[in-house]
Amino acid sequence: MTTTVIQELIDFLCIVEAEHYTRPSQILNRATIGQHVRHSIEMYQCLLAGYSEGSVDYAKRKRDIVIESSPDYAVECLQRILASVERKDKQMALINNEDSFATSFTRELFYCDEHTIHHLALIRVGINEIGGYQLNESFGVAPSTIKYRQSCAQ
Repeated sequence: MTTTVIQELIDFLCIVEAEHYTRPSQILNRATIGQHVRHSIEMYQCLLAGYSEGSVDYAKRKRDIVIESSPDYAVECLQRILASVERKDKQMALINNEDSFATSFTRELFYCDEHTIHHLALIRVGINEIGGYQLNESFGVAPSTIKYRQSCAQ
């Protein structure tokens, strides 16, 4: 699923104009599409960075404004994620403030995918506010919802 979600985001970034990427959206409480993209990318980056030591703390994201201001740089970051995401599953610790929870790399990768899909849905709302873009029907829609819709259509 990771490859599909990230590729969908890359495809979008290849068509979005930089002006629209950085424009504050009224409907998204003045957030930009770029901020949603950055947040999604940094979740994957945190997970990959914590793999070797076996722990992930999503609160320690970098908050790199270059990602949220440059669609091209965001694509580069996503391509690096795609190139390094295929890893052996292993037990990890999820750090949340002072607490630590048992998890696994695969579980957290699934979380990052689902989290990104949620942000893609918000990006869809923001881009619809701007207008002029045609997104895939699956953009920002969970795989379980797609499967359900397909079963209803038969």
